[in-house]
Amino acid sequence: MSDFYSELLCEVYGLSAAELGLVEPPPDTPAAPVVTTIPQFTRVDAGLVALLRGQTQSIRLLDRRLGGVAIFRQARAHVDGIEQLIRYALPGDDRDAGAGELSQAAALAGWQALDLGNLDEAWQLHEVATAAARESGDAAALSYARAQQAYVLLDSDRPTDALALITAARERADAMVPNILRAWLHAAEGEAFAALGQRDAALRTLDLADAALPGEPDDALPYLMLDAAHLGRWRGHCLARLGETSAIDDLTSALGAMGEGTYGRAEVSLRVDLALAHAARGDADESRHHAQRAADLAGRTGSTRQRRRIEELLSA
Repeated sequence: MSDFYSELLCEVYGLSAAELGLVEPPPDTPAAPVVTTIPQFTRVDAGLVALLRGQTQSIRLLDRRLGGVAIFRQARAHVDGIEQLIRYALPGDDRDAGAGELSQAAALAGWQALDLGNLDEAWQLHEVATAAARESGDAAALSYARAQQAYVLLDSDRPTDALALITAARERADAMVPNILRAWLHAAEGEAFAALGQRDAALRTLDLADAALPGEPDDALPYLMLDAAHLGRWRGHCLARLGETSAIDDLTSALGAMGEGTYGRAEVSLRVDLALAHAARGDADESRHHAQRAADLAGRTGSTRQRRRIEELLSA
């Protein structure tokens, strides 16, 4: 049939040439094959968990000396790497242990982010830490991550919420939580009370921290570095925050025990506290000395958190 008649019939019937049987229908196009994506499962064993633990500890020690600005990218990459491993690991004891390591690594990176002034990232990393601790079944890691997350709230000027979070973490801590963590939780709670200006409650909880602190060194929790000297510094910080000149004795003793240059971030915080305490006593020269030393150290460690405190002190 000619094209003329084909077109005429198509127009009359309102159908295509193929539908009228005037031409051969086009061949069927084969359907695209269905591709099944198989997850790349990972194998987590005790040896790998030990390697991850060692890497976290190395980052932790470098952080104490150098501060977050020098080590945060490495810490963040470490968290992302462990998270990827755990996401595709099959359930079992080794996966649970790996989740415990993820919790510690994320809490460490979260604290660094907080120190660098990245509050949103600090909060998110602590969310990773708490979720991983919950999966691992480690009550101590969960309490620690939750309570430390409260410092994001403190730095966001939400001390009431921070206190509620720390108190909840302490109250939910299992009976098997080591005493060193109980001491740490009480001290953190005391700091939140101090931020609220509640002097008596702050001192009472700091006394509870002293009472809970083990007499002998306890290395059960590598993420906690707490002894009598550290608690003395913590008490001094709370007293300085409350405007108490009695903080000077505690802080001076803590500085002597710490040694200059050993713990960068901690020394910055301690010297800011000393500057505050001397200012409260009216000793401008000593206050300026410690503030300047703190400013120098904060520049090296990249501590936005402490630089903010120094600026507030110098502008007061």
